[in-house]
Amino acid sequence: MAEVRREQRHQVVVIGSGFGGLFGTKALKRADVDVTVIARTSHHLFQPLLYQVATGILSEGEVAPSTREVLAGQKNARVLFGEVIGIDLDSRTVTSQVLGRQTVTPYDSLIVAAGSSQSYFGNDRFAEFAPGMKSIDDALELRGRIFGAFELAELGATRGDNVDHLLTFVVVGAGPTGVEMAGQIAELAHRTLKRDFRAINTKHVRILLVDAAGQVLPPFGATLGAKTKVDLERLGVEVMLGAMVTDVDERGIEVAYKDGRVERIAALTKIWAAGVQASPLTKTLSEQTGAPLDRAGRIAVNPDLTLPGYPEVFVVGDMIDLDHLPGVAQVAIQGGKYAAKEIQRRLAGKPPQQPFHYFDKGSLATISRFRAVALIGKLRLTGFIAWLIWLVVHLTYLTGFKNRFTALLHWAISFIGRGRSERAATEQQIFGRTALSRLEHGTMDLVSGPNGHDGFAESIDAMVAERRAELEAQALDEIRLTDSGERGQPVR
Repeated sequence: MAEVRREQRHQVVVIGSGFGGLFGTKALKRADVDVTVIARTSHHLFQPLLYQVATGILSEGEVAPSTREVLAGQKNARVLFGEVIGIDLDSRTVTSQVLGRQTVTPYDSLIVAAGSSQSYFGNDRFAEFAPGMKSIDDALELRGRIFGAFELAELGATRGDNVDHLLTFVVVGAGPTGVEMAGQIAELAHRTLKRDFRAINTKHVRILLVDAAGQVLPPFGATLGAKTKVDLERLGVEVMLGAMVTDVDERGIEVAYKDGRVERIAALTKIWAAGVQASPLTKTLSEQTGAPLDRAGRIAVNPDLTLPGYPEVFVVGDMIDLDHLPGVAQVAIQGGKYAAKEIQRRLAGKPPQQPFHYFDKGSLATISRFRAVALIGKLRLTGFIAWLIWLVVHLTYLTGFKNRFTALLHWAISFIGRGRSERAATEQQIFGRTALSRLEHGTMDLVSGPNGHDGFAESIDAMVAERRAELEAQALDEIRLTDSGERGQPVR
């Protein structure tokens, strides 16, 4: 187990490279501290645009720039790749792990911004058949499943098979992510792909948006929710409200209605956008502090975002249960900045800030090209104006000029035209996650342990020597053929 040496300056450890972690780190740029960002991915993910990666509009690089590149100009910040598996509040250390190698990092102040994951409400087996929308891996898998479904349908229709289940797409969850995903699949089927196939008519694709709630987009209020439902139905999306998903398997889903009816829907492609669960690190923190957790695993924090009894530990973003705050990017951004400012004030001997107060800048969701909904204070907007606001806001929060420029270019191609630049899909994208989950220890089963090759060093060395000899002989033969002019000559 490696241990990161404690330096003389105040050490701030930030867990997570999402909005809370990144903005908290950047807010400490001019502070007299050393910042260590520990994250399970090497990128900063702009999660609100994942659905566009899944539907071929944007590339993963445009929504997930390298964290190291983003922080390259911040001299007091460094990045450690690893999944945090332990936090010891008494010894003030964070333990992270990569492929069985553990690293212990000490801290003086800690910002925990590990975010959330997809929640299947206790039915985790659904995940194998209905991926969520929380990571780049999720988006790429869904891209493979969505475009792959059209390919399989074309192949089946050519043989004369019934392909209705292949051309049925079910999105579970009528929140912003579900609405945006359903709308984009409709655009994909009715505009982008309508000329690309010969045996199937993509206009006949069936898209279902399923939710147990009684309306679309509950956080946006009744009026915008009703308008969004109408717009989706005009796009050809079947909105099924009051329908609770009770089972999911490879070939479809089962939903139960309030009146007791149960319906089976045959569909190869299912997308889960129905709920979130806070990072399991909240359980670790709760066990050490006694702070309660809510049903979504979020931890109760003090009004200044610190843990009870541990003023040096801040928790921000999707992980906190405070004042009914929503799990949106702005809560994480403002929380990260607040924690960074409080650390600087303490080091300067200044009095603490007022309790954290979230400033709600509004909520946005796209329905289709040129159509969105916006809730900004008491202002409720729909249509093209709301879409323009969505465009400006998302361009503003994309990281880096390069990503803003390329995203704008791809949006022009997709929204003004009908093309989509990112349609590549592979079997590995679709099945890689499931294959890894079936290994007993995940990716650790695919690499050697920290102590080497576990007794196989000699056999590996022999294989290397044999292969080296083969390559050297092959290279000598290639040189001979070229120098003698024998290439292209009949073999005698």
